[in-house]
Amino acid sequence: MFRVVVGHSDDPDSQNAIAEVLQECSRSLAGAIPQAGLLFTAIDFDHALILQRIQDAFPGIELIGGTTNGEISSILEFQQDSLTLMLFATDEVEIRAGIGRGASKNPALAAQEAIAQAKAKSASLPQLCLTFPDSLTSNGVLILDGLKQSLGEDVPIVGGMAADDYTFDKTYQFFQGEVLSDSVPVLLFSGQLLFSYGVASGWTPISQRSRVTKVNGNVVYEIDGQRALDFYQHYLGEERFAANFAIHALAVFEDRDHFYMRAPNGYDQQSGSVTFFSNIPEQAVVQITDATRDNILSASEASLKNALADYPGVEPTAALLISCAARRRILGTLTKLEYQLVKTHLPEALPCCGFYAYGEIAPLVDKGQTQFHNKTFVTLLMGTK
Repeated sequence: MFRVVVGHSDDPDSQNAIAEVLQECSRSLAGAIPQAGLLFTAIDFDHALILQRIQDAFPGIELIGGTTNGEISSILEFQQDSLTLMLFATDEVEIRAGIGRGASKNPALAAQEAIAQAKAKSASLPQLCLTFPDSLTSNGVLILDGLKQSLGEDVPIVGGMAADDYTFDKTYQFFQGEVLSDSVPVLLFSGQLLFSYGVASGWTPISQRSRVTKVNGNVVYEIDGQRALDFYQHYLGEERFAANFAIHALAVFEDRDHFYMRAPNGYDQQSGSVTFFSNIPEQAVVQITDATRDNILSASEASLKNALADYPGVEPTAALLISCAARRRILGTLTKLEYQLVKTHLPEALPCCGFYAYGEIAPLVDKGQTQFHNKTFVTLLMGTK
């Protein structure tokens, strides 16, 4: 058995919202006891109360999650200021949670502690890792590096960075009954799990391929030996660059055909540097990109189709969907179409859950290396034989 159920409420009252969600989930569980769960909520709820209610209903549940920039489910589709819960009841798959604390002090160590804790509770080798770390206190790339070091390069990692609805003040992560910040929660899956993932952004390269020749973490100083700012302005012109700076992310190539996205968030006229939301490797091959709303929307569909094409079973049991907060900001009132495009390709009753994140985590291709993304839509399909 691998039963997955979802509850979703847009009631602004925390007590009412979690009561509605638990009632919905319990009805769908039909007496089955969930082993694990994922909780995604808006920033303004009473998270401690919500977690306590979940623990009361399902003592000992292996639960993780975090705050968001918008929530998604097969119940209410896209919502803001809502609460959604996905529960896993299974005797075929082992699911264990772990937590790493103090990510700002040592992100790799926090990641390693989370994996060690989850592994210590499991008798099997992990097949898949889900994670929803703090986005504001630490570096997502360094957290991912720590997870990969602990799991090995062959275990896919899928997730997104916790968000706070564009206040950029504080995000919260959930672990069992705890509300945390500056932490790295993980959920490890092992056993007879079948899964696949798809990644797409909708951004298209428009410049020639070039190489990052001087960089410090997320600050790029030179591309092809010239100032990064000059490189951008050469292709976009000063007026277009100034007017649409945020839209023109860098495609960073993993190999000849596949790239992940890095979103710019500032530049310095004096040094000619461009600052990005995430680290970029020195000597990375990059291209400036552009995007339209239509292409951004079609990427959610492409992400799902990629996951369906790679799914190793007959039909998935559940889907986890993670989109970028930057996509939501650009799409505005069209954001609801992301899920609506995805659901047209899924079985009607398939449970789906997800959220809008401050950075996404997934391999670019099947059996590829896990990467940290910006401006990207990630689909994870799960099931058993």
